[in-house]
Amino acid sequence: MVALPELPTPALVLSLEVLERNLATMSAARPGSRLRPHVKAHKCLGIARRQVEAGHHSFTCATPLEVVGMARAGVGSDLLLANETVDSHRLAAMAAAERESGITVTVAVDSTVTVDLAAAAGLRHVLIDVNVGLPRCGCAPEEARSLAERAQAAGLTVRGVMGYEGHLMTVPEEDKPRKVKACMSSLVEAFDSLVDVTGEECRIISAGGTGTYHVFDNDDPVLGRINEVQAGSYALMDSSYGAQPLPFEQALYVVGTAVSTTSRDSGSWAVIDVGLKSLGMDHGNPYIDEATVWFCSDEHTTFSMNDGSLPAIGERVAVRPAHIDPTIALHADIHVVPRWGEEVTEVWPVELRHW
Repeated sequence: MVALPELPTPALVLSLEVLERNLATMSAARPGSRLRPHVKAHKCLGIARRQVEAGHHSFTCATPLEVVGMARAGVGSDLLLANETVDSHRLAAMAAAERESGITVTVAVDSTVTVDLAAAAGLRHVLIDVNVGLPRCGCAPEEARSLAERAQAAGLTVRGVMGYEGHLMTVPEEDKPRKVKACMSSLVEAFDSLVDVTGEECRIISAGGTGTYHVFDNDDPVLGRINEVQAGSYALMDSSYGAQPLPFEQALYVVGTAVSTTSRDSGSWAVIDVGLKSLGMDHGNPYIDEATVWFCSDEHTTFSMNDGSLPAIGERVAVRPAHIDPTIALHADIHVVPRWGEEVTEVWPVELRHW
């Protein structure tokens, strides 16, 4: 066991107690196959195994490496690559991993090119990726049927459709159900347009994330049709999602060490050894409790305490990243403590963080 003051920093530190509370909260809301946890949020087999223990056996992946790593480790039974890839070597690696592990591998497709490449690589299952308003991947809803026909002709099994309303994850709660429903209407229509040209395995309507998992009301004729949600950040959380009225707690911090302090008549500030190389910054500055973060540079974060005090040089400081997914990708290991303030008892590698 390693005491926190002895831990080299910057370091990811995870409270197992908080993680398990988050997993339990989500599995109660969306049990079993109603949740397809997104591996990209943690990229860690140790966390994925605990999601399996919480009752989830289907997973979403962002990269072929995540798919191959999960399959080879035997974690889960149903893996979805929710991003298009046109790399024939990576597609073939996923097909091989499916054959070797017996785990079902499905890939998202949104064009005739991605359909044909999946079939050529020996993959067997696809979801039709539909653009529901986020200008990223996904075919137009009216193109879903023809893509499904192309996939069927190529020998692929079309398992359903997916769409990601990522642009709505942090909109105000009073607007969220209405806006999400508008996006899901096009997804449901796309699904209904292709069911008569696909087999009985075409059942999945997949969408959502941590910011919208709670709006899929089973009594709503549109939102209730979404039968699996691809949430990931709920397990660990970050300051971006933490600003939303969600029932999940911060489970992971980047812990740094105060390396310099300055006190002048004009103000006081402290510097820790957590910077751009250890934080995902696309959602803005990180958050430090009872402090104001001034800025981040390559190796450092400069901040002031709201009460004017200063940490002691050598003191550990917990930093809440603004975006957990890219933050995790910058670290090789997660240091696990049973509860905040206790010693590190385990180190979980971030095995799935590369491409």
